[in-house]
Amino acid sequence: MGCNHDCDNCGSDCGEKDSLKAKAHPLSNVKKVIGVISGKGGVGKSTVTALLACAMNKKGKKTAVLDADVTGPSIPKLFGVKGGIQGNGEAMFPAVTKSGIEMISVNLLIDDPTGPVIWRGPVIGGAVKQFWSDVIWNDVDYMFVDMPPGTGDVALTVFQSLPVDGVIIVTSPQELSNMIVAKAIKMANMMNIPVIGLVENMSYFVCPDCGKTHEIFGKSHAQQTADEFGIKLLAKLPIDPDLTALCDAGLTEKAEVLPIMAAVDVISSL
Repeated sequence: MGCNHDCDNCGSDCGEKDSLKAKAHPLSNVKKVIGVISGKGGVGKSTVTALLACAMNKKGKKTAVLDADVTGPSIPKLFGVKGGIQGNGEAMFPAVTKSGIEMISVNLLIDDPTGPVIWRGPVIGGAVKQFWSDVIWNDVDYMFVDMPPGTGDVALTVFQSLPVDGVIIVTSPQELSNMIVAKAIKMANMMNIPVIGLVENMSYFVCPDCGKTHEIFGKSHAQQTADEFGIKLLAKLPIDPDLTALCDAGLTEKAEVLPIMAAVDVISSL
């Protein structure tokens, strides 16, 4: 019989679950691991990840970001973090942002941050495991894992190898995006990973001149999707030129986090 990857509800004694889990470094301490996933690219998943980390940090929690989007890493850019990762021959130490958020990303390990990462799936998966096992994470309350778009190898590696406590799914208003969201939700369910809720990014735009709200990408289907799958709609984030400017300048930590705070409150209750 084929494996359905649902180790927690499987009666088989194949040992796959224990063999796939990557061990954290003995000096690491991470209390909660939250995956941030999208069924497709272009929905602002990394920006949402960064905002979640900033909002949780402002609540006084020790926060970290593991950038698992190895071929499209953008977390260091969002936080204005440059330079290499330090190590002692036995472990790596995460970079730290101005407000104290720890992070690891392949863009902090290569000489040219603009150079392509042309690696095959197993190598990428191995790098993600190393980000968990070979980095000393210092008393982290909440680690957010910025996952690549889709439901491929890396998502499977994260779900199987890291102790993920739940996932946030990011979408945008287009009906196509919400169809793809279903794939991400079903994958999480197959892997027995709790879906914390849905965040709709680029949901609307408020005109600064007249104050009118415009649904630039069409009418939102997020609540409909959330209801269909019995999950929470955590936030509907606007298109915000000021946020875009801060992110481009590496100043995401200065962004207004109130729109995402409801999602952070739900995560805090886990």
